[in-house]
Amino acid sequence: MCRHLAYLGPPVTLASLLLEPEHSLYEQSWAPADMRGGGSVNADGFGIGWYPEGDAAVSGGPVRYRRDVPIWTDENLPGLSGAIRSGAVVAAVRNGTVGMPYGLSAVAPFTSGHWLFSHNGRIPGWPDTTLKLAEQLPVADLLSLDAPTDSAFLWTLIARRLGDGVPPADAVAEVVHDVEAAAPGSRLNILLTDGEQLVATAWTHSLQVRRTEDSVTVASEPFGSDGWSAVPDHSLLVATATTLQLTPMEGRE
Repeated sequence: MCRHLAYLGPPVTLASLLLEPEHSLYEQSWAPADMRGGGSVNADGFGIGWYPEGDAAVSGGPVRYRRDVPIWTDENLPGLSGAIRSGAVVAAVRNGTVGMPYGLSAVAPFTSGHWLFSHNGRIPGWPDTTLKLAEQLPVADLLSLDAPTDSAFLWTLIARRLGDGVPPADAVAEVVHDVEAAAPGSRLNILLTDGEQLVATAWTHSLQVRRTEDSVTVASEPFGSDGWSAVPDHSLLVATATTLQLTPMEGRE
């Protein structure tokens, strides 16, 4: 499985989230603590998405920096991440699923418009188990998948609902339930943000949350200071920088 994180709050350097803390995402790439049988190292690429400060935040969507190499091999990352500040960030390190392709297009976060999306987990038996769900999508959506992977397909299902006007939390919850029904035992930890609101799920995999007076951070594993709490399994998290709501997903369709 992958490791990922999302942050909403006062602008901070990317390095303060990704590189500098104890047991940072950088360290988790080679020394994860809670992969739950989903591999032992996250060396199949990494990605960072953030929303620029100032005029750029108003005029455009998020910016991404992605590589299809292990995060520790990128000599440019320390300088770049120390110089870039943002109040809304999604980042991930990838452990590719056996049988699925590798490459830059398969690395989270995925994006469309003002959205950033990351998935930690897997859909068993993909793509065969999700053929009925694929039939619900326009052919153009299937032909324009970022990559032929379960994560990219999952993002396309959610993005289609967002495009149809479904509220973000409902779009995520609906897709999680649909995928679990089609492929029981799926691991569906999702991060979705537009830079203002964060929607996340804990679904058969580890997820932690840390909240301060003016920020919220969600991550596969705790890093840095204390104050983390485990998100209960099968939970939906909806947050802004100053609010946090956790609700059980059982019974929510």
